Amino acid sequence: MNQERLDKVIAKMKEREVPQLLVSDPATIFYLTGKWIHPGERMLVLILKTSGEHILVINKLFPIENDMGIKLVSIDDTDDGVACLLNELDPSQVMGVDKNWPSHFLLRLMELSNATKFVIGSEITDDVRAIKTEAEKDLMRAASKDNDEAVDRLQALIKEELTELEMSKKLADIYDELGNSGFSFEPIVAYGANGADPHHETDASRVKEGDSIILDIGGVKEGYCSDMTRTFFYKSVSDKSREVYETVLEANKRAIALVKPGVKFSEIDAAARDYITEKGYGEYFTHRTGHFIGIECHEAGDVSGTNDNVVEPGMIFSVEPGIYIPGEVGVRIEDLVLATEDGYELLNHYPKELTIVG
Repeated sequence: MNQERLDKVIAKMKEREVPQLLVSDPATIFYLTGKWIHPGERMLVLILKTSGEHILVINKLFPIENDMGIKLVSIDDTDDGVACLLNELDPSQVMGVDKNWPSHFLLRLMELSNATKFVIGSEITDDVRAIKTEAEKDLMRAASKDNDEAVDRLQALIKEELTELEMSKKLADIYDELGNSGFSFEPIVAYGANGADPHHETDASRVKEGDSIILDIGGVKEGYCSDMTRTFFYKSVSDKSREVYETVLEANKRAIALVKPGVKFSEIDAAARDYITEKGYGEYFTHRTGHFIGIECHEAGDVSGTNDNVVEPGMIFSVEPGIYIPGEVGVRIEDLVLATEDGYELLNHYPKELTIVG
């Protein structure tokens, strides 16, 4: 167990009066134990207690060879796993339950336990995970440095007129060469009007002169994710596309410039959104401005108009405004931002001024 991280979780459990917490999210279990366990449909629960008696309930299909410093309860497919879990809990006390725990496990626990109260417990671990340690910051810097290199290598291939799918396959090789373990999410390579779909599924399209080219990519380096978007133009750019690009770029810069401790995430979102609206493209900015990132590409927390929480030092999140005009053009520019004690640090350094390739 990572004692430093565990201590922070326990402190928040005490603060919120949650004496026992059921953690089932594999990423959070990795965060606390350093061990990835992917249980599939089988039950996996790390029980944390403010008393210090922590327990891992795990299927025998996933043997634990090293001493984790906590009690292990092994179950198999013929056991009533929830009943075994309940043996380690106190139904008379509040139970914090993971937001992603399958309902059939939770309903079974509620049926057997008649517990006093169930609450969503993930807010506790999410809040701790949101503030990156110095070691995590370094890992995120290294992951983003690789991503800068990856997008540079990928955009150099555009002139070969590869299809979107072929570009994606080339990207997998690039990440492998850079020592990344794979994609942090399915990459988006979108040519021309395809880019007007923010989550376009990469296909066999080929680039044409005047097309925008969205490259939204990320890898995984030593367990931590990168994520960046750059938009290029192929051989030429129309006046309208240039205006769209410059609008998104300015929105990106305005939002990032606002980042510092104490600023609301809704204010950062507004800095980008209001500018895009002012320029007449408000209806074409169809998503939030950003998301938190770390072990997972999308972690709890976002940069949106409904999030009035404030920036704290150590948080890492994306700033990625976009304009998507159906049938015409799509532009998105995304950077990862680390909040510092008095401002911010950009984790991406790849240029984002308008670039024509090919």
